[in-house]
Amino acid sequence: MPRASRAEAERHREQVITATSKLVRTHGADKVSVPQAMAAAGLTHGGFYRHFASKDDLIAQACSAAFAERLAAMEEPPEGEDTVATRTAFLTGYLSARHRDNPALGCAAAALAVDAARAEPGDPLKEAFAEGIRNLIGGMQRTARRSDGGAADEESVLVELSTMLGALVLSRACAGDDLSDRILTAARDHVLGGHENTPDTKDSSGTDE
Repeated sequence: MPRASRAEAERHREQVITATSKLVRTHGADKVSVPQAMAAAGLTHGGFYRHFASKDDLIAQACSAAFAERLAAMEEPPEGEDTVATRTAFLTGYLSARHRDNPALGCAAAALAVDAARAEPGDPLKEAFAEGIRNLIGGMQRTARRSDGGAADEESVLVELSTMLGALVLSRACAGDDLSDRILTAARDHVLGGHENTPDTKDSSGTDE
């Protein structure tokens, strides 16, 4: 295959993964079809198997891409610098109304947890999800680095992550009811603890434009 054609094929593949990562976060893995995913990328579904072994393969790669997007958005403070501001910004954005209302650009962990839980052992989505969670834990440990320069302990990060994910899932399930906002506020106040809070507004963002 000529070099230009290989480059074009790779570009198309990335377009499909990116489009699918948004679709599965919005609708769930089971609700996204191959034709829908290809159409969202601006391609015809006839070329699907030139890029992916199966729909399961695509869904797993879309899951991994969504986790990678979240990690890329997490700012790790330079060595020796205070981590409180970075951690506060991350947690406030994550537990915001804007993140709740924009799942397509939000955290894959909250959006795909139920799909991964229902998947059979060995399913590519289940494996991609578990790897994504491990990477997210590592990113949070680095972002919440201790004053001595070491990473935050895993147990604290696991509790914090579980609280954040649970609150986001519940707030989305209750969207349209004032309980949704109260869940986000309570969880944000809890995980931020003694650190200075920033108000939750529609402009607080855990997502990209």
